[in-house]
Amino acid sequence: MGYPNYPAKHAEAAFISRSQVLAQLREGPEALPATLPEAAVICYQRILWDVVCADSAGTAKSVLGMRTLGETGHKVGVVGGFGIGAPAACLVLEGLIAFGVRRFVSVGIAGSLQPDIAIGDLVVCEKAIRDEGTSYHYLPACRYALASPDLTVRLRNAMDKRGAAYRVGASWTIDAPYRETCAEIRQYQREGVATVDMEASALFAVAAYRGVEMGALFTISDSLAGEEWQHRFRGQEVARGLQALFQVAVASLVQWGHDNEHAVEPSPGAGG
Repeated sequence: MGYPNYPAKHAEAAFISRSQVLAQLREGPEALPATLPEAAVICYQRILWDVVCADSAGTAKSVLGMRTLGETGHKVGVVGGFGIGAPAACLVLEGLIAFGVRRFVSVGIAGSLQPDIAIGDLVVCEKAIRDEGTSYHYLPACRYALASPDLTVRLRNAMDKRGAAYRVGASWTIDAPYRETCAEIRQYQREGVATVDMEASALFAVAAYRGVEMGALFTISDSLAGEEWQHRFRGQEVARGLQALFQVAVASLVQWGHDNEHAVEPSPGAGG
């Protein structure tokens, strides 16, 4: 049996439309702002979200619990505190896309699968193995979902500009963390997969389906690379890593918006 169970699913329209989603959200208790941000950072861990929320002077509340960042002219928003895992993240992503946000960076934690990637290290995710269920309702079955190539380059450039040490690699996205088996871990180690996470492949798939840009950054919170599980989810190195990645994400999204504002339109007849 293939997945999803209904074999012709990808040729069918959804029962709930995006216009219905917009209408439902507009009926909520909070009035919509006059303008919404062009881009957003999605985060999951409280040790990052609490820092963002504490900066009340620099943020303004928007839709879906999102806060827009004053230092970006409120052109970049951040959303968090909604939970973890592919279904929760994609539900938030779909809502933001429905409101017209077009560029996203996911900033979260991941487990290391390689012995030379340590807790606190930084990783730019370029693709993710689809071992969760959500992505298959958006794209036909294949091994990987891909990050936006352009946004990934911009994230790497921002990391380089900060002088940050980081790795670029693939992640194994699985939404059953208590069923990560030793055999799977060793197989993905041999394949050179860098990390294991719970959201990336689904976010990449939704973004591809909706025609928006999505990148992903990880701080290593635990390691599955050795004989025993090593973890420091609340460690200072993890908190520092998340905050550094958040700044990288914001800088990349701001620079993209700046580049678009100053893009030069080709003259008529240019290019032959």
